[in-house]
Parts: sequence; structure tokens; C-alpha cells
Amino acid sequence: MSDALAEGPDGLLRCAWSVSAAEYIAYHDEEWGRPVKTDQGLYERMTLEAFQSGLAWITILRKRENFRAAFAGFEISRVAEFGEDDVARLMADAGIVRNRLKIEAAIANARAALDVNLTDLIWSFAPEPRPSRRRGLAELAASTPESKALAKALKKEGFRFVGPTTAYAMMQACGLVDDHFEGCHVVL
Repeated sequence: MSDALAEGPDGLLRCAWSVSAAEYIAYHDEEWGRPVKTDQGLYERMTLEAFQSGLAWITILRKRENFRAAFAGFEISRVAEFGEDDVARLMADAGIVRNRLKIEAAIANARAALDVNLTDLIWSFAPEPRPSRRRGLAELAASTPESKALAKALKKEGFRFVGPTTAYAMMQACGLVDDHFEGCHVVL
């Protein structure tokens, strides 16, 4: 078995990162790597990936519903209207990650998203599909030329907290790339 795979509690092989918690298993099996092609869906993933920076993804998964409530269901036009009172409200919300820079970036990103077709912009950086899945952890990178170009394009449009690593994590989560490992039971 590859160093990138692990057996889940149900006996199925999965990407090794996904087997340590029930939330990870559900996210891996039902969501991660599946195409997201709506502005709202992409904005949500972009926001959550930015909040995850420096933290374990399980923290964000466990707070996801709180984030959805706090950020108006990630409705771009509503979040774009958030002001200082909303920033103060979010900073006091123990149900989310309380980081002023990330909160302000989420609001700025909603405002930037009003001026672009986020789906077209992000998906224009999807690389050609690889002929096969990666075989092990050594083949996985934290960023790619495409994620670097996507981060640069997003920043040019006024987006914040979207560096190449965050952009690549979003690309993985939203199905622009298939980074399930060879042998993983998930079929996209």
C-alpha cells in the first residue's frame, strides 16, 4: 500500500489524511475534489481555505456551520455589505476562527467577487487532467504553476489571503485537480 493511503474504519482505502476523524472521512468521500462551479460555492471554499491557513483543516470542518451562519451563508452580495459592526460581531463569535485580518479579507473578497465572474476566473486556471493519479506523498506539491498564476490573478482583482498554497488547496477542494491518490476508493 502507498504511503499516501490508509484503510478507513469501513475497510475502504482512502487518502491517508482523511481517516483520522469522521468529519474528514465524510468530507473526503462526499466533497473534496468534486467540481464546484458556482460563485457562492467557490467563495465559500476560498474563504474557508483562507481561514484554515496555519490551522488544521479539521478545525474549519468542525466550525463550518458556524462560519456559514456568521457569513450569511456565504452569499457574496450580503457579505460584501458587511461593515465595522459586522467585523466586531465576527471577532466576538467563538464559533468561528477570530482573526481580524482573515475576517477583513473575507469581506474584501466578497466585494472583489462582485466585480468578476468568479467561476470563470477560477476555472480558467484548471490544468489539463493528469493521465493518472499520484502514487505517493512525494509526488504532491504545496503549489503548482497554475495555483501561482491563479493567486496572482485573484490578487490583481483585489482578493486577499489567496497565495499559491491557499489557491492550490482551493483547486484541490473544488475539483480543478484530482489529488486523490492512486488506490483511493473515491471515483470522480
